[in-house]
Amino acid sequence: MLTKGEGLSVRLPQRAQAGGSASCWFSQSCPRPVVSSEHGPCSVATSSADSQSRSLQDCAERGMASKLLDRLRRTLFKEGEHPADADADADEDADGTDDFPESSELEDDTDYVSARLGGTLSFEGDAVLDSEDAGEASGQDSDSDFFGESLDNPCSSTDISPTSPTLKGSNMLTRQLQESWRSLRPRCVSEKLIFEVTDANVVQEMSSKYVLYTIHVIRSGTFDKTPGVITRRYTDFERLHGRLRRRHGDEMEGVYFPRKKLRRNFAAETIAKRSRAFEQYLGHLHSLPELRAAPIFLEFFYLGDLRAGQMLLRVGRYQDAVAALLNALRLQEKLGCQQLLQQQPLQKAHWLFTLAALVSCFQDLDQPTEAQENCDRALQDLAPSPEALKQQPPPPQLHPLLVPLLQANVRLSWKISKDKRRWEALLQDIQELGVDVGSQPNLKECLIKENLEDSEEDAKSKSKGEEHA
Repeated sequence: MLTKGEGLSVRLPQRAQAGGSASCWFSQSCPRPVVSSEHGPCSVATSSADSQSRSLQDCAERGMASKLLDRLRRTLFKEGEHPADADADADEDADGTDDFPESSELEDDTDYVSARLGGTLSFEGDAVLDSEDAGEASGQDSDSDFFGESLDNPCSSTDISPTSPTLKGSNMLTRQLQESWRSLRPRCVSEKLIFEVTDANVVQEMSSKYVLYTIHVIRSGTFDKTPGVITRRYTDFERLHGRLRRRHGDEMEGVYFPRKKLRRNFAAETIAKRSRAFEQYLGHLHSLPELRAAPIFLEFFYLGDLRAGQMLLRVGRYQDAVAALLNALRLQEKLGCQQLLQQQPLQKAHWLFTLAALVSCFQDLDQPTEAQENCDRALQDLAPSPEALKQQPPPPQLHPLLVPLLQANVRLSWKISKDKRRWEALLQDIQELGVDVGSQPNLKECLIKENLEDSEEDAKSKSKGEEHA
């Protein structure tokens, strides 16, 4: 152990002896205070700071000597250090002196930074770092000092919170922000539909050639994991535009439609321009309230898939039918058809057919849970209340899908152990009003025979019926 009056020899590491020079030794025998490095195992005794600096500067060009010189300078000239304290520190650190200063150099930096930043962050307004050493130097002579100073006066998030400045703890703050976001989200985010052309392919069929556009219907404002998808060609858009002009001439004033070209219809530039034009065209139509709810506009999106699903159901391709029917259901949901069931009977018929067809397909695919969910959903929109049912004169006029759906729901609920008493009671009430439940066709027979008309065909059939009357 080193004490006052003893000499000190500091040997530079081998890496500092570049150029083949002999080892540098520093010796001083006069009595002097011993100064201990703050973190390293080296202890240096020197008579004066000036003589030590001059000696070290002679070897400053040799590798690790420059770093050691810098460390000694910071140690010797540290503010507020007293010889008595230095002696005590030297006594404690002398036993741990390392024979290899280069390894201690590497370890010192890591220990120094970790000691300064080893505290616990506090989110309270007047928090301090309890783990910081109160006797450490205040000078900014390293990056760790800078970080430590920045953490001594933390700016808490709770201090700037506009809603609750007295909250304490990050968990409470996080909970408050989440609740605030949930309350503001419905008011801040406005949902709308985005029509995006994601693909355009040139199709050659026999003697005809056309471009088929793939369009994704996406609900904005939320992450839409299941966009609706349609594929249409130019003539489909042209037909939609003509029908809307005939039925809604006033609303269609000023709606631009891309004109057909006689040449370069299949050029990449033309296809790209038309893709953007179709996106803007559909977006413009959907932005007009009168056209957004028009049956012609709605059927342009979902009716093709609905008819395809019925055709696949007829031939027993249930898995393919489910894919088409689910896409039709997604499109109807995004377009808001469920909110129009009371005002537009044709859209109600299409909506109920979609759900009932999914029930039939899931039954044949032995997926009773999915079948029962869609059956429940259809009956929520179709089933009358017991009071409304009793007010009708016997036998009551019922929707052709009501009894088959009730029967299917009772069987499916029993199969998956779900409560079926409500639907059994409704079926019993219908039977008591004189309806022969046993003679009703099953659900698949009703779906196969259903005629899926569009709004124009429905209007023509009604006009013909009025003429014959």
